[in-house]
Amino acid sequence: MKTFADLAVLLEGFFTRRLLAQRRASPHTIASYRDTFRLLLEFVQQRLGRPPSQLTLADLSIAVVVEFLDQLEKHRHNSTRSRNLRLAAIRSFFRYAALEAPEHSALIQRMLAIPRKRHTRRLIGFLNRTEIQALLAAVDRTTWLGQRDYALLLTAIQTGLRLSELTALRRQDVVLGVGAHVHCVGKGRKERCTPLVKSTAAVLANWLKQQPTEPTAFVFPSLRAGRLSADAMQRLVRKHTLDACKTCPSLRQKRVTPHVLRHTAAMELLQAGVDRSLIALILGHEGVETTQVYFDADLPLKDQILAQAQPVGGKLARYRPSDRLLQFLRNL
Repeated sequence: MKTFADLAVLLEGFFTRRLLAQRRASPHTIASYRDTFRLLLEFVQQRLGRPPSQLTLADLSIAVVVEFLDQLEKHRHNSTRSRNLRLAAIRSFFRYAALEAPEHSALIQRMLAIPRKRHTRRLIGFLNRTEIQALLAAVDRTTWLGQRDYALLLTAIQTGLRLSELTALRRQDVVLGVGAHVHCVGKGRKERCTPLVKSTAAVLANWLKQQPTEPTAFVFPSLRAGRLSADAMQRLVRKHTLDACKTCPSLRQKRVTPHVLRHTAAMELLQAGVDRSLIALILGHEGVETTQVYFDADLPLKDQILAQAQPVGGKLARYRPSDRLLQFLRNL
């Protein structure tokens, strides 16, 4: 007879009762947690020589889990960020196990005490105005695919929508005319509406004239009229970036991804003088602290700050009013 100490029973309860029924976790979270435990169970099976269905909670010792996390970096070449995401999934499971198998509280407490690994936070990548124009100009708009890709790239750069939000857009989510905007359900199930500028609204209106009129039809469909996959989105961005490199060599030094287009939208707003709280509102950030990374990457803004400071070794000049006649002429 199986007990709650059996790993199989605990994992089944964790995914069905905790994640699906209680927390109503998103498909992305479910997939991430599933892959974490698939990799972990395969690792434990090789180490202990027992099939996963016969493992108990006690078999997931601190040494085993730490060794598993280390091999993710050494052998699978995962980044520190990916390692921490796997650890977060394991921690979430052990918090559930604390309620279902309290007799293992000592093991669970030690597992929850495993620290996240610190890592260097790199500056975000984004495109400048010249690179944006080169990327859009590289799209061949004489074909159906080219028109779709152009509308997709332009919408991504102007709205800053996430990849999943862009590919999930349906015709009913796009409002054109007065108050043009797109509606989406973003990260954390938060709904938001993002305004469209006239140029983007015009391109979308022209594109939608060629598409099915059903409200549930995808705005940027695949060739089979289904939802565009994440891989397909990444491939088309990479393809048009390579074409744009012919006219804009600086793009060769950058790794352009769909998320870089989101960063580009944020930097366009920041460099236009938009307050960071408003940028957070448009991008759907949880808080304004997330928007701080764009300030860190904005070198011209730092130059403006330094220009207001007194240079080291500089001399303070005494204020002298300008000539009254010249001042009069300047004010005309």
